[in-house]
Order: sequence, then C-alpha cells, then structure tokens
Amino acid sequence: SSFSQSSVSSQNSRGTKKKWFLEEDVTLVACIVDLYNVGIYNANTGFKVDYLNKLERMLEKVLPHAMLKAKYNLESRIRTLKNDWAIIYHMLS
Repeated sequence: SSFSQSSVSSQNSRGTKKKWFLEEDVTLVACIVDLYNVGIYNANTGFKVDYLNKLERMLEKVLPHAMLKAKYNLESRIRTLKNDWAIIYHMLS
C-alpha cells in the first residue's frame, strides 16, 4: 500500500528526507482548507501558532500509517507547496 511506502526515506546532506505521495499532498491540502474554513486557527497573517499540531492530529486520523510530524514533515511540505504554487500563480497572472 502507498501508506506503508510513505515512511520510506532517502539520505541527503541534512539527514533523512520524507518522500511525499500524491494522496498525502491531497489530504494535507484538504485538512488545511478545513482548518481555514472552521476559523478557529485563523489569524490576520495566516494561521495561529498551534495550527501545525492540530493539522498533525487531523492527518493522523485520515492517514494513520503516514507518521507525519508537525515540526519537520508538515512545516517543510507546506513551505514547499507555497513556493511551488507561488510560481504557478505568477505564471498564470
């Protein structure tokens, strides 16, 4: 299954790096949208401080075998997605 493969990592110069799968990205974005729509974690400049921990708990329910951690996995992936989407947004505008 793709969930058991998600824990597979590769070595890079800074340690281990998680390989993200499409299913995990889709679930992550859906959970971020849910957090935004609920409004509890919204702030003027984005999300409040504890949103990563809430996001980790939400993802654990949907993807229990992915073992995604707020501090390293989610923080890094969200930063990557922001950069990728910024490039696409600027290309379209």
